[in-house]
Amino acid sequence: MEWISRLNEAVEYIEANLDKEISYEKAAQIACCSTFHFQRMFSYIADVPLAEYIRRRRMTLAAFDLQCGSEKIIDIALKYGYDSPTSFNRAFHNVHGVSPTEARTKGAALKAFPRISFKITIKGDAEMNYKILTMEAFRIVGVKEHYNMSVEECFEKVPQFWGRTIQSGTVTEILKLMDKEPYGLLGVSTCMNGQDFDYYIAVATDQETPDGMAEYNVPKCTWAIFECIGAMPTAIQELQKRIITEWLPTSGYEYANAPDIEVYFEGDQQADDYKCEVWLPITKKS
Repeated sequence: MEWISRLNEAVEYIEANLDKEISYEKAAQIACCSTFHFQRMFSYIADVPLAEYIRRRRMTLAAFDLQCGSEKIIDIALKYGYDSPTSFNRAFHNVHGVSPTEARTKGAALKAFPRISFKITIKGDAEMNYKILTMEAFRIVGVKEHYNMSVEECFEKVPQFWGRTIQSGTVTEILKLMDKEPYGLLGVSTCMNGQDFDYYIAVATDQETPDGMAEYNVPKCTWAIFECIGAMPTAIQELQKRIITEWLPTSGYEYANAPDIEVYFEGDQQADDYKCEVWLPITKKS
């Protein structure tokens, strides 16, 4: 499966550079997707964040070096990207439970984290309701925050942004602007070109942009639109993981150069029957 082959090629690059600088952008290019999407796919499929996987693999190799070689600890620290013995000691202890010095003693108990190799097993244990829709470009207006961080940090920061926007009453003002499809309160992530992106809480509208708000033009695109039912945010997070690990690999589609969109409708978001939508930008595999 080409999609999985590209992910494994990206892992090949990471493994070959554990003792050098690893570029997330380069790995994403090999996987033929944005940096953000690569980190998210890796995290969902491997069940471990990309940064944590790299840290574990480096500390596994560092433990081998400590036990089998005579290099100085500071040299091993530098080899795996740590500028100071203190930061290296902390990272090593977090993984192995002992210090680098203790790791050199005979009989020291250490951990080894093997290299990942991706193989997709499609569970298919629950249906996913979706439709494919091509939409002309549309304009959104609302509030935005800029992010330049890992996917894991974004999963923490974006809900906080939602919380502040709701508490401030800004959502009410945004909803007054809604006058065209897609109808609903939109969460729009412009994460197509890297780890550096804007996240909008907005609506589709032809009205003027009020002071203090921002606008963005969503390009014409084909979308896979998935129905999500359940309490937020757990239901949508679980659905997004299933889309990446179960639907996308066998769909004949891949990510298109357009934003990710979540569409939230009126209702109690903590209710088990709350409904919203996930819009995945897609293009046919060449």
